[in-house]
Amino acid sequence: MEWRKSSRSGNEGNCVELAGTLTAVRDSKQPAAMLVVDVRALVEAVKGGKFDQ
Repeated sequence: MEWRKSSRSGNEGNCVELAGTLTAVRDSKQPAAMLVVDVRALVEAVKGGKFDQ
C-alpha cells in the first residue's frame, strides 16, 4: 500500500496517513495499526454528529 500524509497534519511527526482510494487510515506513530473503513461514510457520520456524546 502506498501511504500519503493528510494535508491537515502538522510537521511535528504527528500525522494521519491515508492509503489506496481512501480505504485505509493509520497514525504515523503506529504504522502497524491501521483501520480499513469506508472513509467517506465515516466522515459523513462524524459530520452528522453520530459520535457526539
